[in-house]
Amino acid sequence: MDRIFIKNLGTKGILGIHSHEQQKPQEILISAAVTLDIVQSAQDDDISQTVNYSTLAKDILRFTEASHFLTIEAFIEALARQILADKRIQEAWLRVEKPNAVPAAESVGVEIIRKNSA
Repeated sequence: MDRIFIKNLGTKGILGIHSHEQQKPQEILISAAVTLDIVQSAQDDDISQTVNYSTLAKDILRFTEASHFLTIEAFIEALARQILADKRIQEAWLRVEKPNAVPAAESVGVEIIRKNSA
């Protein structure tokens, strides 16, 4: 199967268990890879027959900037559900990182793989 990916999409959102993290948007890096069949899109050279990575990135940014979560775990699960609402997508791999969240660490985060139930 084929994959479309986005690496280290930078954005900000309300994400964290500490009070200061709930008051001010935090820096977040999101990487995503979605699995789908791109054969027809490639044969026809037609973007409408595939997932447009630019549209996917905009959807991820919009979701993140509008959301409020305490844990990365809750955030990443909700984001996966949002992405998998597109039934062309068979599987989504997501990685969410918070740079500077832990002193002396470049970033911390969570990775998941979720499959479309359809």
